[in-house]
Amino acid sequence: MRIIAKRTLRAFWKRHPQAKGPLEAWHQEVARADWASPSAVRLQFRTASVLQGNRVVFNIASNHYRLVAKINYPYRIVYIRFVGTHKEYDSIDVTDV
Repeated sequence: MRIIAKRTLRAFWKRHPQAKGPLEAWHQEVARADWASPSAVRLQFRTASVLQGNRVVFNIASNHYRLVAKINYPYRIVYIRFVGTHKEYDSIDVTDV
């Protein structure tokens, strides 16, 4: 999968250094993936929540952080829409980010 954009992850781990390792691991795993459908995402990330509009919420670092991505399955592109703590996640509308 092609991930757009890693700079979003870097900006987050600059504010939360303890998230760097888990986010890098997530990035590496997703970059090696080849998801053709939401079910393929769920096979690889069992705790991910698949939402409407091809959005997926990933739990990062044992659910300490949340990452929201929009996935274009035919083109194999993952757009990072949001990375944050649970408190930050609770204040957003997942369908609107």
